[in-house]
Amino acid sequence: MKKLILTTILSLPIFLTAQIDRSIQPIAGKAPVINIKDSETFTLDNGITVILSENHKLPRVSFDLFMGSDPRLENNKAGLADMAGSLILSGTSNKSKDQLDKEIDYIGASLSADKSSITLSCLTKHMNTGLGLMSDVLLNANFPESEVERIRNQSKDGLISMKSDASSMSNNATVKVNFPNHPFGEVMTEESLTSISRDDIVNYYKTNFTPKGSYLVIVGDITKQEAIAITNQYFSSWSGNQAYKNDLGFGKMAKGNQVYFVKKPGAVQSVVYITFPIEMKSGDKNQLPLTVLNGILGGGGFGTRLFQNLREDKAYTYGCYSNVTVTENGSWMSAGGNFRNAITDSAIIEILKEFEVITSELVKDEELSLTKSSMSGNFGRSLERPQTIARFALNIKKNNLEEDYYKTYLQRLDAVTKEDVLAMAKKYFTAKNCNIIVVGNEEILGNLTQFDSDGKVDLLDPFGNPLKEGKPADITKDELYNNYISAVTKTQNQKELAKKMKKLKSYESKTELTNPQVPAPFVMMSYWMSPKIEAEKVEGMGMVLQKSYSDGKKGYTFSQGNRKEMTDAEVAKKAKTAGVFPELFYKELNLTLTGIEMVDGKEMYIVKQIDDEGESFIYFNKSNFLKEKMVAIRKQGEETVESSVTFGDYKDVGGFLFPHTTSIGFGPFTLSGKVTSIILNKKPDLSSFK
Repeated sequence: MKKLILTTILSLPIFLTAQIDRSIQPIAGKAPVINIKDSETFTLDNGITVILSENHKLPRVSFDLFMGSDPRLENNKAGLADMAGSLILSGTSNKSKDQLDKEIDYIGASLSADKSSITLSCLTKHMNTGLGLMSDVLLNANFPESEVERIRNQSKDGLISMKSDASSMSNNATVKVNFPNHPFGEVMTEESLTSISRDDIVNYYKTNFTPKGSYLVIVGDITKQEAIAITNQYFSSWSGNQAYKNDLGFGKMAKGNQVYFVKKPGAVQSVVYITFPIEMKSGDKNQLPLTVLNGILGGGGFGTRLFQNLREDKAYTYGCYSNVTVTENGSWMSAGGNFRNAITDSAIIEILKEFEVITSELVKDEELSLTKSSMSGNFGRSLERPQTIARFALNIKKNNLEEDYYKTYLQRLDAVTKEDVLAMAKKYFTAKNCNIIVVGNEEILGNLTQFDSDGKVDLLDPFGNPLKEGKPADITKDELYNNYISAVTKTQNQKELAKKMKKLKSYESKTELTNPQVPAPFVMMSYWMSPKIEAEKVEGMGMVLQKSYSDGKKGYTFSQGNRKEMTDAEVAKKAKTAGVFPELFYKELNLTLTGIEMVDGKEMYIVKQIDDEGESFIYFNKSNFLKEKMVAIRKQGEETVESSVTFGDYKDVGGFLFPHTTSIGFGPFTLSGKVTSIILNKKPDLSSFK
């Protein structure tokens, strides 16, 4: 009997499964009201609104302090806010940056800051120590001049890297064209970075970091009574002006489709963004159905229309997506991806087609259901994090939302219909008034005029500003190189030059290379010895990372533990331009003087060089003929690899001018270099290269 009962029980799942018709989609139940515990809220006398979300599962607590001021126009000091944010933790009137770092590390805490917030996370038992450091930064940040210059140099390296990164360039163009005369549309350049002073930074901090209108979000193992006591203890003495408020508008919608192009020489694929501003601010009643619309178009993963069309059907790209960004100060839509040069125009056609369709037809039931299910799941998972509850409370306060806004989220999401989605598309989306941004090789430029309502393409620089047209060179290639050689050798004619170069027998330099993400510096040693010996070595982390050697007869390269012998052709090629100033042998190279262009705020002669490995561009300052930059573009399979070297701070060594600062960039990675020694006419020790 027991055996019969057991057999029957074990068979029940099979029996029940057999009765289910899986061709019929189950009917979804009604969306529930979410039981979200309300956060505690109170206000300090100086105007700080404190939002507390208790969570006693772990002995940790976090304090997120958000400022209440709107962003301001920075004009010729674009980037000021970001630079100030990078410097908030650079020291106080009581502690140096190193002291702050050591004390934070000692208690195992995390203290961070940006242009509009300061955040602390620590164990509950170290809360007083952590808040003491946080409040010291808040009240006594002193922005040392040495740190200002360190961040300035670091920012310069970032700008150099940005100019070789197509995604960064397209992002710059997006905010520029969508938000003219708006803080969102301001992008740091070399000129604006140079114009930012320490006084500007101090003034920004005093003006924008004020208690009135600010929010302090506390999450973790702390009670309301403790929170009231401790916030008064550490923040009640903070004072300042009213938060700055300004109606920044909604951006500028294009009149007809407008095409903007940013040149990236040698690129084998284009970055395409189709974008426009949206008249919406955080908390708008239409934000949720608009998010559903974006999820169907391209913001919801592999099943979206853009992904299915441009990847699965056309195989134009690895991925094509859309994104709607909604903030209290401005909102916009962007859609696009990376596409091969040959099909860039075809990709634009398809993206615009998807915009046209979604603004004119109802979406399918399964699309709507899939997107809402995905959003519902993401919302549910977010509730597992204590920070989510506090963020909800912050949004309700900042954006004047209904108190039950998030409790009824699933109900409101469930109520979104196909008709609602179409209404959102008609109200906010367009296929006819878009800003079409393309970053890529100039060869595709002719195919883009068809998309512009005026039949023209606006050219932008890497920062999103109108590109200043170049002009023909006013000297010849020979004159340019002769002027450069005359400048760096400090000679007036060929006779002087020949005499001086004959006396130069050897060269040795040492350069220290640093990067904020690398704990210790690299050291680069460069050698030359008459007539043809050249060697270079890069050391770091206690080992030789790279080195090379060539003497006109043989040579090798060493990288990542592997040694590779140079071919006879490679040795011969290197020997052609061996020397302290390889430009002396420029006639051996395939060079073209292309003209004069504004680069980094200065007029530059641009020289293009083509060889078997690709092409490169050399930039000479028009005012003094000194070489300031080289950009090399090399193709590796289907990809293009771009590297750059900048030169600056030329100084006299033994009667010659040599640069004493450099920056070496490989895509997004940049090394800042400072020349620590240059030795002439002393036979170098090359034993480590043998």
